[in-house]
Amino acid sequence: MDYADARKRMVDGQLRPSRVTDPRLLDAMRDLPREEFLPRAVRARAYADEDVPLPGGRALIAPMAIARLVQLAAVRPGDRALVVCAGTGYGAAVLARCGARVTAVESDEVLLGLARPALATCVPAGTVRLEQVNPTQGFAGSAPYDAILIEGEVPEIPSAIAGQLAEGGRLVAVLGGGRRNGVAVLGRRLGGSVTTTPSFDCATVALPAFAPAPGFVF
Repeated sequence: MDYADARKRMVDGQLRPSRVTDPRLLDAMRDLPREEFLPRAVRARAYADEDVPLPGGRALIAPMAIARLVQLAAVRPGDRALVVCAGTGYGAAVLARCGARVTAVESDEVLLGLARPALATCVPAGTVRLEQVNPTQGFAGSAPYDAILIEGEVPEIPSAIAGQLAEGGRLVAVLGGGRRNGVAVLGRRLGGSVTTTPSFDCATVALPAFAPAPGFVF
């Protein structure tokens, strides 16, 4: 498979028609070898217009969806960014290629085993800090962040993560009930509080780490 040609067709056929216009983002996704962030058995699906399943009930988010989420975060060169549930590291790599200094948090050892070599190969050393922690708590050690991306669907934005957003910062997440009918939202911290507004429909896999605890049944 000609992956370079597939990347070009992904940008021209999926991203541009979906109102992805940031030239830095388009260049990043045209250059980054998305297949490196996948297990070998599914690399042929790297540039399909769909989520690609990963171990542990996770997924590499479809190209169009991750592009629109990153564009919504509106990162500027030098911004401090946090990626929550970074998975195999593709979203973190895209943000780094757009000029952000990225802290990426993930708890799944199998996904981290894919992320470490992919990031080492695809982004300059020191641009992405990968941490194995409970993703629902973010990473306070590098806060505050100018941009936060939660890479998957969650039922709500935890206060622990919202609290790590800098004044004037942007937080991007997909809110939904686990039925792949989520809505991408943009949160902003202004005057000390974070408010969110819906942006676009975004169907993607719910993050198991954020699943509500089951209630008692009588």
